[in-house]
Amino acid sequence: MSDKEKKRVPVPKEFTEGQFVPQTETLQVPSKPNKLFIGIPKEITMQENRVALVPSSVATLIGHGHRVVVESQAGEESSYSDHDYSEAGADIAYSTEQVYKANVIIKVAPPTLKEIDLMRPNQILISPLQLPVINADYIHKLRQKRVIALAMEYIKDESDTFPVVRIMSEMAGISAMLTAAELMATTSGGKGVLLGGISGVPSAKVVILGAGIVAEYATRTALGLGAEVRIFDNNIYKLKRLQNQVGRPLYTSAINPHYLEAELIYADVAIGAIHSKSGRTPIIVSEEMVMNMKPGAVIIDVSIDQGGCFATSDVTTFDNPTFLKHDVIHYCVPNIASRVARTASVAASNILTPILLKAGSTGSIEHLLFNNRGLRHGVYTYKGCLTNDYLGERFAIKSTALDLLITSNL
Repeated sequence: MSDKEKKRVPVPKEFTEGQFVPQTETLQVPSKPNKLFIGIPKEITMQENRVALVPSSVATLIGHGHRVVVESQAGEESSYSDHDYSEAGADIAYSTEQVYKANVIIKVAPPTLKEIDLMRPNQILISPLQLPVINADYIHKLRQKRVIALAMEYIKDESDTFPVVRIMSEMAGISAMLTAAELMATTSGGKGVLLGGISGVPSAKVVILGAGIVAEYATRTALGLGAEVRIFDNNIYKLKRLQNQVGRPLYTSAINPHYLEAELIYADVAIGAIHSKSGRTPIIVSEEMVMNMKPGAVIIDVSIDQGGCFATSDVTTFDNPTFLKHDVIHYCVPNIASRVARTASVAASNILTPILLKAGSTGSIEHLLFNNRGLRHGVYTYKGCLTNDYLGERFAIKSTALDLLITSNL
C-alpha cells in the first residue's frame, strides 16, 4: 500500500452518495397566531384631537387575545374617557414611557424626536407621514432606532386604493367647504359673502383643484349650499367619475394654466385637493396667480399634509389656522379632519382594526408585510434602512427597495 493510500481517511458511502437519494419533502409550517401588544400614546403636537383606536375597536382586539395599553387622557379630545377604555379592557398608562414598551405604536400624528427616543429596534410604528413637518433628523432617528415605520396615508388596500386617505378625504372635503363658508363671513374677517346663493344675488364661485374624494365631497357640499363649482384635474377619467357620482353636469377642465388663472381671478373660494401617491404634491397655482385673486378670497389647501399645491401655502395649526398673503385668506391646517375628532377617530379606527386583526392571525405585522403588497407600500423605514425613494431624494439619504430587504417569509 502506498503512503498516499495510507494517509487517506475512509469515508462511508452514505456520506458521498446522499445527493442521489430522494429527499424528504418539507412543507411550510404555518405560523401560530401571535398576540399583539399595541400602544396608543396621547397626542401632544399640532393640536391633534383624534385618537388612533376608539374603545369599541379596543374591545374587539382584546376579545381576540391582543393587549392594548392607552395613555391616560389619550381619547379625551375625542370625547372618550379613560373609563371608556378601561371598560373595553385596555390598560391605562400614566406615563408615556409605559406606552412605548408596546411592540406596535399607533398614532394619528407623527411622533416627536423625544418620542422616537423612547422606541427600540424592530418596534412597529403606524402614523401619518406629514411631509411639511418632518425633517432629516426625524428619518435618521427612526433609522438609528431600527424602527419599522409605516405611513398611514401610503397604505393600500386590496383594490389598490388608499383607505385611510379616502376616509379622511371624505371628512376633509366636507370640512373644507364648511370652513371656507365660515371664513368668508364678516365676523371671521372675510368679505361677508354667503357661500350659497339667494334670490337676486349671484352665488359664490368655488374652484377645486383635483377630482378625487376630497373634491367629490367638497363639490357635494358646495352644490348643496348653492355655490357655483369649477373643477380642474388632468385625469379625465376622474372628472367623468366625479360628474357621475354627483349626478349632474359640472364645469370641468384639464389643468390648463390659462383657463385656471381665468377662473381664479373671479373665485371666492379655491380648494387644493391634489393627492400624490408618493412624495410631495406638485404646485399647481403660482404666487402670481394668487396675487391676481380677489381681495378677501379664501384658499383652503387640503394638500398641505403633502406640501400643498399653492405656492403661497404654509403649514398652520388650529391655534392660528389662517394667514393673509396678497390679501387672500389662507387656511393650511394639515389635520383638518381633526376638527371633527370623534367622527375622524371612529373612521381611522375602522380602517386600522382589520389590519391589526389580520396581523394577529398571520403571526405578526412583519409576516403580513411579506404577504401584503398594499401594506408594504406604506413602509418608509425598515430596520435601519430608508425604503422611500422620495424621502431619500429629499433628504439626500440612501434608500433601499423594501422588496430587497424582505427576501424570505419571516
